Amino acid sequence: MFPAVRMRRLRSLKLIRETWLSTDDLILPLFIDENIEGENKKPIDSMPGQYRFSIESAVKEVLEAYSMGIKSVLLFGIPARKDETGSEAFNTEGVIQRAVRRIKKEADDVVVITDLCLCEYTTHGHCGLVENGQVVNDPTLEVLGKIAVSHAEAGADIVAPSGMMDGMVKAIREKLDEEGFTDTAIMAYSAKYNSALYGPFREAADSGYKFGDRSSYQMDFSNAREALREVELDIKEGADIVMVKPAIFYLDIISEVRARFDVPLAAYNVSGEYLMITAASEKGYLNREEVLMEGLTAIKRAGADLIITYFAKDVAEVLRQR
Repeated sequence: MFPAVRMRRLRSLKLIRETWLSTDDLILPLFIDENIEGENKKPIDSMPGQYRFSIESAVKEVLEAYSMGIKSVLLFGIPARKDETGSEAFNTEGVIQRAVRRIKKEADDVVVITDLCLCEYTTHGHCGLVENGQVVNDPTLEVLGKIAVSHAEAGADIVAPSGMMDGMVKAIREKLDEEGFTDTAIMAYSAKYNSALYGPFREAADSGYKFGDRSSYQMDFSNAREALREVELDIKEGADIVMVKPAIFYLDIISEVRARFDVPLAAYNVSGEYLMITAASEKGYLNREEVLMEGLTAIKRAGADLIITYFAKDVAEVLRQR
């Protein structure tokens, strides 16, 4: 008790910090656009400081990030051609398949994670196949398996199904194993909420939907217990890593998943969270470095092992200077 106990004694000595961010915690998301040629890249208006990359410029970005200590990347593809079924997503010569081969050729030590969602590849912009104006679950599973195999063949280390289709992890695991890719891991978007924070991403990935919304497959933001059911099902189906998305607005969900399940846990610091911090700092209302470090440390403190974040290079630079 005070005055014998004084909690301030050790604070100035920095001996009692419980949570530390490391570049090993970070996964850098990248948008690779088949319509961009050479070593060019295109700024993303809704996400200042972020870009769509050509395959060539994406390779350079990966190598630069790796030199800063960022060892993992998550790839999103923007194809030159879209159709109703998203067939370019499993084209062996598609934008992501070619990008993976190039990245692994230049930097085999980089952990390459590939997003499996159909929204960037379909004309309707939904995360599954559409029949009679409805997103259909089971027919989508076969397509997701084909995409996963095409990514694994290209050299992806981890595939990441994000569409929130029921049974997607099981279908992908079975297809990968059938084709001999037993070592290809699955990072499941297990608790992906129907969030207003995805808006900037949709412009970045050219993945806006043409009708309806995604509430029939993404989770209601009011629900917490449902997230635990989703995570448990994905683990039983074979997920190697589970994920909560978004992150900063959902620290309670991250904490509950960590308390309940002893599996690797990722959290996605999404585009809207990135934009809020970026926009406020550009106005001078917040200190960008301080807020992003506080926000990402909060995600890790809540229990995340891995953080997917557009701030990855910023964090790496801050850590290098400390």
